[in-house]
Amino acid sequence: MTGIEFVNPPELGRPSGFSHAVRAGDTVYLAGETALNAEGRIVGDTLVEQFEKALDNMLTSLRAAGGGPENLVSLTIYIVDLQEYKAVMRDIGRVWKKMIGAHYPATAGIGVARLWDIEARVEVQGIAYLG
Repeated sequence: MTGIEFVNPPELGRPSGFSHAVRAGDTVYLAGETALNAEGRIVGDTLVEQFEKALDNMLTSLRAAGGGPENLVSLTIYIVDLQEYKAVMRDIGRVWKKMIGAHYPATAGIGVARLWDIEARVEVQGIAYLG
């Protein structure tokens, strides 16, 4: 396929049936990332710890595709327990500012019954524009 690059950084677990990121021209589509470590295990005891790892995984893919946090234009956050998420929003905000700063893409938070890995409490997915 012309103009399409599949990006799978070696720091992340080897994907099976998907790519961590797909760059199509100036746009990067970022797969949903949870708090998986390179060995394929969910890490982090709290939702905040899992959010930080998931965001780090997504940003790793974005950097490997040639972008950075400032290029995010859209973010979707899938949340298993909305009440828990609301209770730790200040801590989530601190993680965001530490990792991304004051850049805020269009964002949606969606409550879900569960994620692919049953231990996962949060998943982040994004789109970035590099132009």
